[in-house]
Amino acid sequence: MSSENPVPAEAVADVTRDIAEVPAVEIVTSAAVHLMSAAAVKCGLAEDSTQQSAAELQDLDEARKLITALAGLVTGAATVIGDHHARPLRDGLRSLQLAFREASTVQDEPGQGPGEKFTGPVR
Repeated sequence: MSSENPVPAEAVADVTRDIAEVPAVEIVTSAAVHLMSAAAVKCGLAEDSTQQSAAELQDLDEARKLITALAGLVTGAATVIGDHHARPLRDGLRSLQLAFREASTVQDEPGQGPGEKFTGPVR
């Protein structure tokens, strides 16, 4: 094992095999859940802790980016992952879009909110 490549080839092969065994729908869903979780925190929806309040974690500029990326992923993948998997992702996305609108002091025009270029206006 060289100092330039500390990861043994066997470990890389194991990870590659593991990824190959995971269905695409699970990878897409997992990515969407990560985006949702991060967006929720950035919208100020995290629980207060003894170290920080949810308001201190709020960053609507970052939330907008995450929600837009989530909308693109969900909209693009919906036809290939099936309605059974897409429906809860769409519901979560819509909830985040509404939470963003509620948290924002400056309201976006209809259709201009985060992800709305993919989903259409959210009411």
